[in-house]
Amino acid sequence: MSELKVNKISPATGTAFTLGDSGDTFTVPSGATITNSGTATGFGGGKVLQLLQTAKLDSYSQTAEAWTDITGLSIAITPASTSNKIFVMVAINASKAGGGGNGSFRLLRGSTVIGASTVGSTYNGFGMTDQGIESNTMGSKNCQFLDSPSSTSATTYKVQLYNSNTSYASRINQRGSDTGYGAMSSITVMEIGA
Repeated sequence: MSELKVNKISPATGTAFTLGDSGDTFTVPSGATITNSGTATGFGGGKVLQLLQTAKLDSYSQTAEAWTDITGLSIAITPASTSNKIFVMVAINASKAGGGGNGSFRLLRGSTVIGASTVGSTYNGFGMTDQGIESNTMGSKNCQFLDSPSSTSATTYKVQLYNSNTSYASRINQRGSDTGYGAMSSITVMEIGA
């Protein structure tokens, strides 16, 4: 095998050159780093670069009439590029312990609310328990949101709950006040290459 050592390859004329021929394979050895300071084209965007999930298997109960983090329903991801997007999927099983008030859910990136409704005011979010339908039953609340964090720092996505009546708790993964029935909730994030 012959070896060529140079510090720079430039086209003889114009501004472009071809590396190899159709069907050739170029191998980058383990431990090597390829640094791109320009624009990469022809690689095809839209690929899933990371897939992470947090599954909440225990229950959570809230009587506070305030937006509060749901314990165990958050996840952190570090994007590889500021141009990549993060696809967030949330699946929650929720109930009301009794027939008073509602429970609302919203998605946040750090402390910034994303993917929430602009209809109404106090309880803006992506889903709500119904005091009549989900009193001592469980309902599924789901959210899918394509986010553009424009960051390469660790980014945390989380879900908050607002309970609108302190006399009746909103519950996650539990059927109202009946501890004999449980479920699972989750938050999943995917980094999509630009």
